[in-house]
Amino acid sequence: MKRNLFLSLLMFAAMAVSAKDIRKVTVTTTPQMHCEACENKIKNNLRFEKGVKMIATDIEKQTVVITYDADKTTVEKLIKGFEKFGYKARVPEGKHAVPAAEGNSCH
Repeated sequence: MKRNLFLSLLMFAAMAVSAKDIRKVTVTTTPQMHCEACENKIKNNLRFEKGVKMIATDIEKQTVVITYDADKTTVEKLIKGFEKFGYKARVPEGKHAVPAAEGNSCH
């Protein structure tokens, strides 16, 4: 019985230590995305940035939503990552990085 309790506590502690700070940020790009090739260029290059978990693009809204591990990278580093493949990115006025659970309304 004590052994099971000890193992349960140990598993709980391991889960607490491995909790990640997953966030989402919405950016716009220059040049703007106008086709599927633009979307693919952004997704295929940005996925190599450290801490990036998911990338969602929206041509109609001209946005890129990046889900990332805030323990591994920052919004500033992600924005600099766009420059590596010829784009500039910025966070639109009124938008900021939010915990991923709060950002579920982003597309």
